Amino acid sequence: MVQQVLINDDDYYVPDANQLITENDTLDNFATSKQKRLLIGSLYSSLQNQTFLAEANLGIYYTDLQPPIVPDVFLSLDVQVPQNWWEKQNRCYMVWRFGKPPEVVLEIVSNKEGDELGKKLQIYEHMRASYYIVYDPNQQLTEKTLYVYELRGTRYFETSEAWLEQVGLGITLWEGKFEDRQDTWLRWCYQDGTVLLTGDERAEQERQRAEQAEQRTQILAERLRAMGIDPETL
Repeated sequence: MVQQVLINDDDYYVPDANQLITENDTLDNFATSKQKRLLIGSLYSSLQNQTFLAEANLGIYYTDLQPPIVPDVFLSLDVQVPQNWWEKQNRCYMVWRFGKPPEVVLEIVSNKEGDELGKKLQIYEHMRASYYIVYDPNQQLTEKTLYVYELRGTRYFETSEAWLEQVGLGITLWEGKFEDRQDTWLRWCYQDGTVLLTGDERAEQERQRAEQAEQRTQILAERLRAMGIDPETL
């Protein structure tokens, strides 16, 4: 039974939030939902000349003997969604149909119930994903915020290296605003640390470049007029 709390003299009750399920393997909270959109959106905005598949909350079947594992985010290179994605066999990621597991699987820790460093790690290791990343923004598992595991042979080894050599991308913690929310975000980056831009960031960058070009044009026109030259005749 959900515990109720008295909050005023009119006997108005609300459920105790601590007794409610705010997130689980199929239910997102606001923070993780935005974080996933940032990770997925920036890949599709920045890697337009590369073939890949990146999704959130999509089932991955790695064997016909087990139910699917559903990572928060995954990235698989050199594959794409089949043309007829409504066919039953094309609605999720079946390793035997795509011919390979994803290179990167990522979990965002919302509570202590996901067993990200236990059972899930073992599943992704058995699936042979090249990298397994655990992002724990509230440090619910340990005092660490970010874990990176690299597959070497058949086993995962934790590494302090944030550059994922096999996928040509890195990960970094970034302070900034995404969708009007200022916070610390996990982002993909290039080897020099530059983050992959979202579509909105790319549009804003182009807008600023256009403004700067217009300003330079106006300054040049003013200088020409000061020299007695009509810039419209050039």
